[in-house]
Amino acid sequence: MTTFVAALHLPYTIVFPPKESESPRSKSQLPSPKQLSPQDTPIGRKNIGTIQIPSPLIQLVNSTPYDATTPMPNLLHTLGHNSIESTTPPLTPRPLITSNDELFFHVKNSEGTPLGSPSEPSTRRFVVNRMKQTPGILTATKPDPSDKSEDGGYFSIPTRSGAARPKRSLSGTSDQSIRSTVSRDDEWTVEEADYGNGGLKNAVAAAVAAGHPTEKIFVGTLGYGGSKIDEATKMAIEGRLRDDDYNCLVAFPSDEDFDGHYNHYCKEYFVAVNRAVADVIIKDYKRDDTVWVNDYHLLLVPQMLREALGPEAKIGFFLHVGFPSSEIFRCLAHRERILEGMLGSTIIGFQTDEYARHFLTTCSRLLNVEARNDGIMLEPRFVRTITLPIGIDPIQLNEKRMEPKIAEWSEALKARYAGKKLLVARDKLDGVRGVRQKLLAYELFLKTHPEWVGKVVLIQVALTTTSIVELQSTVIDIVTRINCAYSTLEYQPVVYLHQDITYHQYIALLQHADALVVTSLRDGMNLTSHEFIYLQDKKHSPLILSEFTGTSSVFEGADLTINPWDHSKCADAILRALTMSEAEKEQRWKKLYNAVTHRTASQWLSEFLKQLDDFWEEEQGREPSTIPRLSSKTLSEQYLVSRKRMFLMDYEGTLVSWGSPNSNIITSPQRILDIITDLLDDRTNVVYIMSSRAAKDLEQVFLRVPRVGLIAEGGAYLRPFDKNRWVRLAEEKLEWKSSVKQILDYYVERTPGTYIEERECSYIWHHEKAEDKPAALRQSGDCCNHVNDSCENFRVHAIPIPGGVVVESKDVSKATACKKVISMAQERNWHVDFLLVAGDSRDDEPVFEWASKLSKEKNVDKVTTVRVGIGHTQANTTTTGVAGLVAALQKLASLSIENVSS
Repeated sequence: MTTFVAALHLPYTIVFPPKESESPRSKSQLPSPKQLSPQDTPIGRKNIGTIQIPSPLIQLVNSTPYDATTPMPNLLHTLGHNSIESTTPPLTPRPLITSNDELFFHVKNSEGTPLGSPSEPSTRRFVVNRMKQTPGILTATKPDPSDKSEDGGYFSIPTRSGAARPKRSLSGTSDQSIRSTVSRDDEWTVEEADYGNGGLKNAVAAAVAAGHPTEKIFVGTLGYGGSKIDEATKMAIEGRLRDDDYNCLVAFPSDEDFDGHYNHYCKEYFVAVNRAVADVIIKDYKRDDTVWVNDYHLLLVPQMLREALGPEAKIGFFLHVGFPSSEIFRCLAHRERILEGMLGSTIIGFQTDEYARHFLTTCSRLLNVEARNDGIMLEPRFVRTITLPIGIDPIQLNEKRMEPKIAEWSEALKARYAGKKLLVARDKLDGVRGVRQKLLAYELFLKTHPEWVGKVVLIQVALTTTSIVELQSTVIDIVTRINCAYSTLEYQPVVYLHQDITYHQYIALLQHADALVVTSLRDGMNLTSHEFIYLQDKKHSPLILSEFTGTSSVFEGADLTINPWDHSKCADAILRALTMSEAEKEQRWKKLYNAVTHRTASQWLSEFLKQLDDFWEEEQGREPSTIPRLSSKTLSEQYLVSRKRMFLMDYEGTLVSWGSPNSNIITSPQRILDIITDLLDDRTNVVYIMSSRAAKDLEQVFLRVPRVGLIAEGGAYLRPFDKNRWVRLAEEKLEWKSSVKQILDYYVERTPGTYIEERECSYIWHHEKAEDKPAALRQSGDCCNHVNDSCENFRVHAIPIPGGVVVESKDVSKATACKKVISMAQERNWHVDFLLVAGDSRDDEPVFEWASKLSKEKNVDKVTTVRVGIGHTQANTTTTGVAGLVAALQKLASLSIENVSS
């Protein structure tokens, strides 16, 4: 068996060398400041003059080496609108002078040191060349022989006024830097990718190292489109990556599709990339294989696979990011398509209970399906949801921390920041990582606690993304403002590294930090905080963590939890972290360390696949095609050797094929009454009829069968066998009814043609005769969500049913009534050794589950559960219609007549 691990990015990519004629432009090809024409100077800035750069620092400029005065950049020129001459306020420029602290973290690329965290994805190690709106081929940059710059982890820092290697761009570059096509004759190499889901890659590697038996194959893209790669080269790449050294299957979406999918939000591109990945899996899939789809890039893949591979396919999906609330998700234009794509899975995993609850609520509200605590009930099957937070690989991290260079960097950090407290942060520079909020809180901290000025330094590593320029500009503004206000010749309060650092530096920073500050506005599982805790086994420094990260729920208050929007409380948390006693630090750290080491990457992967396997096997036993038909012969044999028999049968849809419990028409076919009477003539038989009808209605149907036991209103009322008195199983006073009635009245007013049916212990909102049926379905989903959210403390729930919504107590059901029936039988010293349970709808499934448990626990020797009709079920037999069950009961009744006669 093979497990396909699907993600947008493979762990490896293909790097093509640039042709000599297509070597990327070096900065020497760009116009120097001396070559700028007068019209290039922004209007309104002429009197401001120029920025003078001190001569000794000229060599440290990050862009074109300046040996003369430099005009301020024009925003429109920066954005490529050279033909526009009107003035606009320029963007805040990045400080042209590289600080000594930035140079301190500067490492030559020639050392070949990997960048960033072992668990979190980094930025790319190679130049990604793209046309406008179109991704190109990943090419290794060929250095200019005249360039003697010390090339850093991300930005070039020239050491003379010659050419420097161009910056990496994720959004667009000159058309001259694009390979037009690549062919099989071109040399290319397989390189480990520095982007993608680092946590997933580490988890797979850790599981393989731990001896996980299943063969695993990665499925995804190379990190760019394949339009410019000819077919022969694609085949060669596919063959190379299929080798045991890589175990990868490659999808080649077009350049336009990949760019539109990854950098924009477009349904057409999103569908195309998902289809490309799904087709690769479908081509290689074999029976009993497992498919594990990962993250939001491939939300549509599970449904595509389900349609192609059928209901027996084992498909898991794990969402590594947070799932938004239904109020946010419903704003998406293609919301139903995304949810349906996810529901193609057998099992769906989330990082936290909150995200799983958001998903269940959203499905109930937008798709009008029944959402249970553990999943979604669809008509043909059940989709399980689980919460399983990912972790790190402690073994790998421990091996890395032993490398000699880390000790060297640790000593260098101690010497450079001697006598100062270090606050450390590493974030992508995008809108949800909270870098802006963190800097504002730190600024407020320095302002309100001036005694800490000169004693604390914030080192913020900011990874470049395709985020908006305005955010980067705002962050630089704040950094500049803080440093201008509080810097001295010997002190810089913020070290802002708009680049990634090597993992040697990263680990050394986490080991030496006096606190890690994470202020994400929304995050899945922040593995940087896990690595920080693991590496703090000596200092026990505290963790300042946003409550909006999934990690916060895992650490359960042992961290310093903050709301990043509350700058004042964030500043207080910084002060508390810096002044915390050693005893409190150690106490908190032990709790955090226990949480980190008990949720490792390898355990996460193994547990997810185990739950997927277990639930898949369970579900396969519930598929109609795998459940045997009801056998009258087998049932009769069991009936004859039994001494005390019990029948628990639903009425509408099970014993009669018309007369829905939501209908006002009451039916009582004579044949059914005669069969039940014949069964009851045998004193060893006990018969109960179940219904969602009110007690008085059900009693009216069975007036001529006085000894039959009745269960009414879905388990709220019970008339015991051979008795005439009804027993109320629900509470006498239902406090929730008035609140629910107000909610239902609200939706009736908004939905013409609907009405409310009030019963003793439940409500049904009927909308089958609504004037606007599509609107009624939408209102139905909103109504269920409204009731479930508002009345959760009352232990009631709203469930969509065909043509309506039923609101009932969670503590009362047909299953609870059946348990009461068995209990009453035991009180009368009846040892039931034959049990037949029959039903046709979702509210009969809990009864099937309960009966199956009785069989497994050997409380009843012979248990037969019958699902009437087609559909996903927990029953152990099925029959296609009412006639099959009635025929079997008729045969048993005839056997009873024979026994009575003899």
